[in-house]
Amino acid sequence: MLFSIALIILCCLILSGVMQRCKLPGLVGMLLTGIILGPHGLNLIAPELLAISAELRQIALIIILTRAGLALDINDLKKVGRSAILLCFVPATFEIAATTIFAPLFFPISRLEAAIMGGVLGAVSPAVVVPKMLKLMERGYGKDKSIPQLIMAGAAVDDIYVIVLFTSFLSMYGGKGFNFFDIAVLGRVPLAIITGLGAGILLGLVLVKVFQSIHLRDTVKTLVLLSAAFLLVSLEQALKQHLPLSGLLAVMALGATIVKRSEVLAKRLSGKYSKLWVGAELLLFTLVGATVDTSYAVKAGLAALALICLALLIRVCGVYVCLIKTPLTLKERLFCAIAYLPKATVQAAIGGIPLAQGIPAGATILTVAVLAILITAPLGALGVDATYKRLLSPPQPVNGWFLDLP
Repeated sequence: MLFSIALIILCCLILSGVMQRCKLPGLVGMLLTGIILGPHGLNLIAPELLAISAELRQIALIIILTRAGLALDINDLKKVGRSAILLCFVPATFEIAATTIFAPLFFPISRLEAAIMGGVLGAVSPAVVVPKMLKLMERGYGKDKSIPQLIMAGAAVDDIYVIVLFTSFLSMYGGKGFNFFDIAVLGRVPLAIITGLGAGILLGLVLVKVFQSIHLRDTVKTLVLLSAAFLLVSLEQALKQHLPLSGLLAVMALGATIVKRSEVLAKRLSGKYSKLWVGAELLLFTLVGATVDTSYAVKAGLAALALICLALLIRVCGVYVCLIKTPLTLKERLFCAIAYLPKATVQAAIGGIPLAQGIPAGATILTVAVLAILITAPLGALGVDATYKRLLSPPQPVNGWFLDLP
């Protein structure tokens, strides 16, 4: 396993550097590292590491979402409250509906199998989106209208909504019936949001009190905060059968509560998390890449590519619907649409479930999910990097100096 970790780190650093030289996002190099070294490539990643791949990806995701929470300003979110709520489910609904309608025209699958495919494809990837938005917040772009915060908040809940739908569609296929309350207005999604926010805020208040009462080094505080975030996600699994709770949203609420109560503490912890993310990012995207079987993508051909592009186009329409009657300009709305394209973590996590459960269209669903990762993760990340300076308002000068970073 040590050899595999060393190989992953070195290859990631090399390929990320090459991608950046080519004006492409570094994460493209990390994805390529996983594809090349993974079981469908050179098979140089130890089986023991692949066996805990899902847990390692979740740890990396928790780190970046905690860091996102530590950067969130509640006052900024209040400015975009309605739009942030709509972004949680409208674009995903548009894409799932489009896939359900059009997938049977491209592949010999049933309408319900198409809905399951839509449930796999519909989620945006916070692992790709959140780091990009954090960089924009640090550089000051779009700050006047809280655009990075808007996108981060929507992306955090989007996954919950899509996974609930995906689970419901699988239940329908298995003959267990469709639980209306999984998606109803008074159903599991809003309840998961409310309980997640409540748990995160409560634990955040407790931690702030503890940190203010007991003198601890910042490194120790970071470890305590990281453990608290792990507990929140574990709580989601423990209560899964009894009470819906969004662990990832709770993690963001935990960080945001610390910001609200002690901005100085939040900035110091955020600095520590920035260093943690350097290593976590390498593992996350490499292990996502390792799940990609390029042979599936080759077999899918133009039909899968056409379906993905069509669904993305309709998803973009959903983003524009969310931004109706907002002060955002056409350029800023275009940027939001671009930032809402990337897919990776959810597709890698659930793309193989239909195949594992013996659904006839399972191989097709996995193929389209793989191709969606390969197309949208680089496309969305590159799109954000290439357009934010032209589409978003520039940073405001502070004492005669601009905050724009290289």
